Amino acid sequence: MKIPISKLNQLAYLEVVDKIIELNKHARDFWSDALGWAPMEVSNFLSKSRLDWQVSLSHSMKKWNECSCFEAENGDLILAWANLGTLVEGTIKLFLSVYLNDYLDDSTNFKTRRGDVLQPDEISFEKLRQYFRDKVWKDRESASEFDDWVLFMQQRRNAIHAFRSREIGTFAEFKSHTKKYLAFLMYHLARLPYPDDQYGPNLYLK
Repeated sequence: MKIPISKLNQLAYLEVVDKIIELNKHARDFWSDALGWAPMEVSNFLSKSRLDWQVSLSHSMKKWNECSCFEAENGDLILAWANLGTLVEGTIKLFLSVYLNDYLDDSTNFKTRRGDVLQPDEISFEKLRQYFRDKVWKDRESASEFDDWVLFMQQRRNAIHAFRSREIGTFAEFKSHTKKYLAFLMYHLARLPYPDDQYGPNLYLK
């Protein structure tokens, strides 16, 4: 699916967040109870995953439409990046979980020192990015586009762990990357398998 970027850019911030909520709700509702459609291993794994937290975190994005007060601006911005970065990581983990069997059969999957395969919810953000760069995004016209953006989001999210100074940008920049996340979310949801189109998410923008 080609993401309608021009239409997406016309949306106000809260309209973007509403669409993110809608799509993550759909992902939760379908993939948390996919027994009978998805392979049993996939269904069992996803039924235990906290896709409901992805929905809750999507609702939390509404808090960042306006800064609560001047003194809290930097703190709110750090929390906003952490909120958005966690959604990005969750979308990647959902995609990998749906294709769990392919990942488990991949000789380049991640393993513990004992040789046990790491499950999607055990893999670090950095390793996820590397795996998707090499396995999932490589067929894109510009594979580095997602890779560079996810690395950027990872760095901005990690500001919440830092005591030393880090670049955190502005709320205007954060809101522009919220739109990029919606496009990112739509891209990955469009590539998940559904029994029929009617069960898939609504990827159209008003």
